[in-house]
Amino acid sequence: QVQLVESGGGLVQAGGSLRLSCAASGSISSINVMAWYRQAPGKQRELVASISSGSSTKYVDSVKGRFTISRDNAKNTVYLQMNSLKPEDTAVYYCNLVVVLVVAGARDYWGQGTQVTVSS
Repeated sequence: QVQLVESGGGLVQAGGSLRLSCAASGSISSINVMAWYRQAPGKQRELVASISSGSSTKYVDSVKGRFTISRDNAKNTVYLQMNSLKPEDTAVYYCNLVVVLVVAGARDYWGQGTQVTVSS
């Protein structure tokens, strides 16, 4: 019913920038919370940033001041602008969207994940 496509990951040197995108399509009425998670090798998945339907944002302390989450409701897309990247930001990044479906109800969906690698 709903498909998520992530893009924008890659390899970057420390101090560099990347912009991740996650576009949703399908039987979408609206999208509530949009979020980015990441999972580094051997670690648990952690919430990096979230943005509500009213554009209120939250960040994990380790990325505050460096990452910016934003959304384009017309495109059903969430972005994560990552600046001043550090090697410890290396992880697979996943988007997670809470979607209100056209048919009925709401559920959350995960993107396929995109690798971000920051070299020192």
